[in-house]
Amino acid sequence: MNVPAPAPALATTTPLTPAYARVAEVLPGLRITEDEAPRRGAGWAQAAGLAAGGAELAAFLAEDAAQIRRDYGREGRGDVVAGFALHRYGWPAAVLFTAPYFLLRRVPRLSVGDVAFHRGEGRMSVRRTTFSCLPDDPAAGHPDARVVPGEEALRAAVRQAAAEHFEPLLAAFGPHMRRGRRALWGTVTDELTESLWYVGHLLGEEGRAKAEAALLLPGGTAPYPGGAGFRELRGPEGQSLPTRDRASCCMFFTLRPEDTCVTCPRTCDADRVRRLTANS
Repeated sequence: MNVPAPAPALATTTPLTPAYARVAEVLPGLRITEDEAPRRGAGWAQAAGLAAGGAELAAFLAEDAAQIRRDYGREGRGDVVAGFALHRYGWPAAVLFTAPYFLLRRVPRLSVGDVAFHRGEGRMSVRRTTFSCLPDDPAAGHPDARVVPGEEALRAAVRQAAAEHFEPLLAAFGPHMRRGRRALWGTVTDELTESLWYVGHLLGEEGRAKAEAALLLPGGTAPYPGGAGFRELRGPEGQSLPTRDRASCCMFFTLRPEDTCVTCPRTCDADRVRRLTANS
């Protein structure tokens, strides 16, 4: 008996829509739709399914293991595969929080039950949800709005909303990644910082994005173990060389030892200066 696939949930429009639409304009590889329920069907991974740690997570990890074999011609260690897989979901998931915060000063509350991810198409489907905003926001009277008193309260809302979303995911991915709680939350620190930084760069507002990230993650805001980590080095001619200290290591060196990230905690300052000035 052939059972027809369920019709996709209808997309809806909310006070967060302008931010997600702007992301799609500057980053066509990521499309975010707001739906009455997270989308299901072929290719869609439910965030709640990943957090449950069963067959859906196993299938998600298997996709990254296969991609590592295709891209690098070798098997990835299990913990490396899991770290890549968490990043595969975690970076676009971080955008769900950082983009509307940066662009609109609005912060959604999204549990794992509110989000689905289509990795093949670069799509996120999120359920219509409540959001935090400032008192002078035109959307402050919206029935889904939760008004907070000021900018620091709004930043706290970003940290709290992201933590509530990622906590069950870290509980599921953590045993596969074989990292402690501090290191796991370091990965979330990096996803939030780098999603804000990169989207800001694409929008032509990199300076403001870095400043916002530093205020959002100044260090000492549990459960995030460190800050945004932006700093400057001096080049051989005294020039300023912006860099960043990641709070976690993606373990890419296990696949290509000679090709580490310039912001990796394993990369010393002398190496960073050499690489940042190589083409100058």
